[in-house]
Amino acid sequence: MTGLDALLGNEPRVAVVGLGRTGVSVLRYLHARGIDCLAADTRDRPPGLESVRQLPGVSVFTGGLSASILSWATHLVVSPGVPLDRPEIRATLERGVALVSDVDLFAAAAGAPVVAVTGSNGKSTVTTLVAEMAAASGLRVRAGGNLGVPALDLLDDACQLYVLELSSFQLERSRYLRPLAGAVLNLSPDHLDHHRNFAAYAAAKGRLLRWSRWRVVNTDDRQVMQLAGRQPQRLVQFSLDAGADWHLQTQGGQTWLARRGEPLLAAAEIPLRGRHNLANALAALALAEAAGLPGEAALSALRGFAGLPHRMQTVAEIDGVTWINDSKGTNVGATGAAIAGLAGPIVLLAGGDGKGADFTPLRAAAVGKVKAAILYGRDRQRLAEALAPAVPVTLVEDLDQAVAVARRQACAGDTVLLSPACASFDQFRDYQDRGDHFTALVQRWQSAA
Repeated sequence: MTGLDALLGNEPRVAVVGLGRTGVSVLRYLHARGIDCLAADTRDRPPGLESVRQLPGVSVFTGGLSASILSWATHLVVSPGVPLDRPEIRATLERGVALVSDVDLFAAAAGAPVVAVTGSNGKSTVTTLVAEMAAASGLRVRAGGNLGVPALDLLDDACQLYVLELSSFQLERSRYLRPLAGAVLNLSPDHLDHHRNFAAYAAAKGRLLRWSRWRVVNTDDRQVMQLAGRQPQRLVQFSLDAGADWHLQTQGGQTWLARRGEPLLAAAEIPLRGRHNLANALAALALAEAAGLPGEAALSALRGFAGLPHRMQTVAEIDGVTWINDSKGTNVGATGAAIAGLAGPIVLLAGGDGKGADFTPLRAAAVGKVKAAILYGRDRQRLAEALAPAVPVTLVEDLDQAVAVARRQACAGDTVLLSPACASFDQFRDYQDRGDHFTALVQRWQSAA
């Protein structure tokens, strides 16, 4: 019996709700193995629709969900962007249809160890760093999940280590993943438009620690430590302060990344910008240790890692003003960390779909750093209410106007920071589309200057 047989049983029928990259990857995977499946999506023309229609025997229903259609299934795969509390999905599950996820299907088939990463911020950076460290160690490694390539598309018999970024949505609807090492990097309110409250969001993230053989945790985050519990076994800690397994320390007037009191790498040797990225580096080193990767290879990869696109990415320096693309800063915690990691003065560009978040913590982060905030998009007024008591605020319609205003307000020595604290879906396809648009606007101006 294969792992897939054990997961789905005899003669399964799987309904996949939500297309896009994850849903399409599930349908292709199941269809290739001869498993009956159907696709359903609330949108009339969801992404991936044409490729799914090319799968013989797969019925496709768009423009809404129907509990009667879903009742055909023995198993339900609900893509991360679709809430589980939709009435049609809830009714289907209450009838005894089993919920599985693409991560469950991946876990049933993966023949190599898994390192998994979650948290509110820094997931993509840490996931990519651990993959780079594994590659520097000579392993055949594949990385993806919530980042880039869907989990099922990573499957490869030759792979020696998988590195997965996992979202709260993926974790709340998965059951069977058992990683060699798993990390919760940090927790701040996010996706509260989908989760009942912050406690439910944190609980979804905390599932990863229960499943993992080695648990990697941030001792600087009280909520993460509550999830970790009181069991010290197979626990690896990281912190920006002393006292954790991986930490920062000062020696000879320099800041060093250290392991249990031994300085290993000067922070100045790391291309990544910002103190929050030092925490990401420590988390990656802790995961590398838990996964048994050689220390020197991990440090070598860290020295050569310049960061991800759309994450504190310097786009240009024009007339003494530095323009930074942090479009992946899609929540309050990420934007607060981006502000804290820069010296200032900062002209902040923020806005979009706030996902029900409380923006007031940005006020304390902005004081003394942000000289002006230019706010656009759906939740610009809510952002303004949070920031206006502390920071001069300008409201505009869209990112084009925000960049135009920033050009007038920024002076030599300033940093213009796009870190929206919001999702992009009110005006862009995704955060990459938003970051690319910002970069194009800045570079067009630079070329014309």
